[in-house]
Amino acid sequence: MSDVILVVEDEPRMRTILADYFTAHGVEAVLAGDGETALEVFARRDFDAVLLDVMMPGLDGYGVCRAIRRESAVPILFLTALGGEDQALQGYALGCDDYVTKPFSLALLFAKTAALIRRSRGTPDGTLACGAIRLSPGAHSCTVGNQTVKLSPKEYDLLLCLLRNRGRVLSRAQLLDRVWGLDFQGEDRAVDVQMKNLRSALGSAGGQIKTVFKAGYKLEAE
Repeated sequence: MSDVILVVEDEPRMRTILADYFTAHGVEAVLAGDGETALEVFARRDFDAVLLDVMMPGLDGYGVCRAIRRESAVPILFLTALGGEDQALQGYALGCDDYVTKPFSLALLFAKTAALIRRSRGTPDGTLACGAIRLSPGAHSCTVGNQTVKLSPKEYDLLLCLLRNRGRVLSRAQLLDRVWGLDFQGEDRAVDVQMKNLRSALGSAGGQIKTVFKAGYKLEAE
């Protein structure tokens, strides 16, 4: 499964350039042309990083960053024509992880984004870890302690979603959208069934998946 980034840029040509470059390097790029759309898209799926233009009409990049930071620690990299120290400090104060001034090198931007994604996962090879659970998206494998765990495709996708949002409560509706897809026609009972199967497959680490009454599920270290 490739990394997925959200590119928020109001200039169509720049959106296309960024999408083409990242796609050519094996990264899925989801595009948004304004701040409001960006937040709607961000709420519907998981992202490994956000490339965020600062100067946009309506809700600007600072406002988008502030809203995302209320619910997620996803890496955010600002793209801006504003090169002053005050603007950079404002971005960092809001919780951005890096700041690139236009015009910029696409190769450098890609390298910075890849580094932020690796750092957010806490391991050099991009492995996602929480407590005893380790999942390697590149190898499509999961281990608990030193034991390899066999997961069905849906169990794997569900665990990947929980790991990318570790510590955060995800509702059944959110899990359905992100794991089953927006066109899923079944009931949210499907989440409970797969969650039970996933807990069983994880064995002793299954207890890391917590049920939050009337809210959903979350993954914790212990």
